[in-house]
Amino acid sequence: MIATTLSKTTRVAGATFFATGLLLSAAAQAQINTPAASPISTITQRVGLTDVSITYSRPSAKGRVVFGSLRPYDVRWRTGANATTKIKFSDDVTVEGQKVAAGEYGIYSVPGKNSWTIVLSKDTKRGADVDGFKDEDNVAKFTVKPYRVTEKHETFTINFADLTPATANVTLEWENTGVKFGIKTDVDTKVMAQINDKVLNNASASAGDLAAAAVYYIDNNKDNKQALAWLKKANATDPKFWNLHTQAKLELKMKDKKAAIASAEQSKKLAANAKNDEYVKMNDALIAEAKK
Repeated sequence: MIATTLSKTTRVAGATFFATGLLLSAAAQAQINTPAASPISTITQRVGLTDVSITYSRPSAKGRVVFGSLRPYDVRWRTGANATTKIKFSDDVTVEGQKVAAGEYGIYSVPGKNSWTIVLSKDTKRGADVDGFKDEDNVAKFTVKPYRVTEKHETFTINFADLTPATANVTLEWENTGVKFGIKTDVDTKVMAQINDKVLNNASASAGDLAAAAVYYIDNNKDNKQALAWLKKANATDPKFWNLHTQAKLELKMKDKKAAIASAEQSKKLAANAKNDEYVKMNDALIAEAKK
């Protein structure tokens, strides 16, 4: 009799526990998922040969005056919403003239009416607790001037602008205010290391590597004679109309008009066979220039 009672009690308890579990499971499944007020965003840009990534949350103005009100002047800010805004460099860089090692850093700022102070810090987890900020964690600190944004940004926006082969500006814009800071990467050291390895110290360098090294030398005002030698060697073994056109331009620049015309004629023929009208016209223009 006692055993029967215990068995019934156990079954009731088990059924109750099971039913409770179902209710909890149903409640979990029924949880409403809504859009974040300040959605997270990650942007990545290759600057030179270095990857730069920024992860931040994007608050919106929603009719409020932002700087000087919602974001008071001269008060430290996490430069976004929610978690600290973070920037990551795959290689060592220079930020506003200051050396910064490869790694991930928090971006903190102090907006001002006439100037902003921006800090890159080893502390990436400060979030809203900017009062706990420690200056000893700084890896770079600099001042930039705000500018007026012609097209209003309802939502806080970070972007990359003014890209060159080795540099870029990071822009921070919200409402009608923007600031920017510059990033410079060490491209030349990396490219020259490759040229030394694959071209200068390699007697059997490929036509592609020879041409790439030549173009880099031309674009960066290094040694035009060496660049021309590489182009001639590349075009002798594997002539491409774009490389021959580059050779013709360099020969013209070096005042060898006869050689420039010959190279351009060869480039034009190959371009015509490839049905590339743009290069045909470019070569015609170069030939006309050389014949003046």
